[in-house]
Amino acid sequence: MRTRGSRGWGLESMRLMLPPPPPTPTAHGSVPPGTAGRRTRGYTALAHRVPRPPGRSSQPRGSHAMTGQPAPSGASKVAAGILASRVIGIVREQILAYYFGIGPHADVFRMVLRAPNMIQNLLGEGTLSASFIPVYSRFLHAGDRPGARRLAGAVFGLLVAATAALTLLGILFARPLVAVLAMGFTLEQGGSVNRFELAVSAVRIVFPMTAFLVLASWALGILNSHRRFFLPYFAPVLWNAAIILALVAGALFLAPGSPPDLSALLFIACWGALAGGILQFAVQLPAALRELGGFPLVLSTQVAGLKEVLRSLGPVLAGRGVVQVSGYLDYFLASFLALGAVSVLGYAQVLYILPISLFGMSVAASELPELSRLHTTGLPELTARVERSLRQMVFLSLPTVVGYFLFGRLLVGALFGLGRGRFGDAGAWLVYLVLCSYTLGLLASSSSRLVQNTFYALGEPRLPAKVATARVLVSTGLAVPLMLWLDRQTLGSLLGGAAPGETVHLGAVGLGLATSAGAWLEILVLRRALRKRLPSVLSGGVLLRPAALAGLAALGALPVWALLGGAGKLLTAGAVLGVYAALYLGLASRFAPVELAAWLGKLPGRRKAKGG
Repeated sequence: MRTRGSRGWGLESMRLMLPPPPPTPTAHGSVPPGTAGRRTRGYTALAHRVPRPPGRSSQPRGSHAMTGQPAPSGASKVAAGILASRVIGIVREQILAYYFGIGPHADVFRMVLRAPNMIQNLLGEGTLSASFIPVYSRFLHAGDRPGARRLAGAVFGLLVAATAALTLLGILFARPLVAVLAMGFTLEQGGSVNRFELAVSAVRIVFPMTAFLVLASWALGILNSHRRFFLPYFAPVLWNAAIILALVAGALFLAPGSPPDLSALLFIACWGALAGGILQFAVQLPAALRELGGFPLVLSTQVAGLKEVLRSLGPVLAGRGVVQVSGYLDYFLASFLALGAVSVLGYAQVLYILPISLFGMSVAASELPELSRLHTTGLPELTARVERSLRQMVFLSLPTVVGYFLFGRLLVGALFGLGRGRFGDAGAWLVYLVLCSYTLGLLASSSSRLVQNTFYALGEPRLPAKVATARVLVSTGLAVPLMLWLDRQTLGSLLGGAAPGETVHLGAVGLGLATSAGAWLEILVLRRALRKRLPSVLSGGVLLRPAALAGLAALGALPVWALLGGAGKLLTAGAVLGVYAALYLGLASRFAPVELAAWLGKLPGRRKAKGG
């Protein structure tokens, strides 16, 4: 049945002390001629601030950006960390699907995590990396490690103050916050579960997690600038693991009844999320302190470089912020749709975000420090780096698009439809259709982060913000009519009665279609603007070869599906997707060896085999 549903504020004397790392002799310690004191777009070269101590490298550990040698990218390390996190994230989703299915408790859990995650992304990973890393990296490049420590301490102090205030406000005003985030929950009448009241209680448990996730993003920025990529992207494994442990332990011991009390289990999962947020920050802090050698905890805007970070923070916050608002709007609008729409979006987005993180964000995140440094040496090197990164990104993103369209239903059923849980066949079909609607924009979303970071490296953060705003406006304008029209259509009518006895509405598909349209608008406008500055980048030809190889690999995998159609879900999905991946990589080794080597050549063992 369908339901509606220097000088500061007196804190400079506080200092987190660890012994500074010993000076490392290097042959590449000199500052490039002409960079000291020169004004670059958006940022000031900082070599003149503090002279570089003799023997201290002017580059962070692992950087080869100025040596004339190819800079080994950290994309594979980022991807490895993200892969570990996403794999255990999928396990978390399997357990959520088993206990909550696409019912009201799944809707509530998804919704209450939106506000903390949105604040984390606004103040943390994306925004902080784009505004903080370029300035911090230039301190390191200039050999001014004391200045880098002071800047890191000032940013940390401001984040502590901001997140403490936001956490307190979130707890005190949980009821109006939920009314804004999930207005559709407030309109419900009747029903066995009051999603609004559940969400209010859950938000009060989860909201302190916000502070720790934002501070974890600060540690990520520090470690990325020192080319320490694996740990910060592996750290979310602990967040996912804490939720999994809480769910399993709660179902076995703490939520009475068989089946377990789902409301009690929901609150237990929220406590697990809070514990996971604390662990995600705690595991990164020692490594960040080692790289910094300690730092002064400062609450001041007078620290050198901080004003530059704050000046760029506004446009970056606007650009990245509207993307977060777009993600929030999907859930906000879904709260007005038929019961289960919020949870369906969540399951589909787990798979949609996986390749964006692995193949898009991993490249973009690892390249931002290098793009920021290369901007000071000349545009030809920057152009070559962006072009290579784009090819690297598309090489694995495009076969994922083909795989999701052809084999997505098989994958969804295998991942989420395990055992005798609450996730049925109708739910699998709906998640697959929503996944397809998002997949239409997957290539655009994967590429846009790299293009945005290129503009940030060029010192031009305002254009991505304007384009991102246009993206949200277009997506929202399309989403409302699409979702309302499709919410009147049922899965049973679409499949000709393939899901008897279940009435599942398709409104969530409209949200995915609108998101994809906005993503393509954003990348096309950014591409046109970037080509005015770097004329040779982002040519459409990068799509042709991986598209052809993916098509051939799919032709080889389809017969395997036909042969194993009667086997178990996991066996069939594993065999079909395994053959598809093996054929694609095998064809790539013959017809796209450069792109394949760009990923495989960075694996540590392979580098050693080649002599470093």
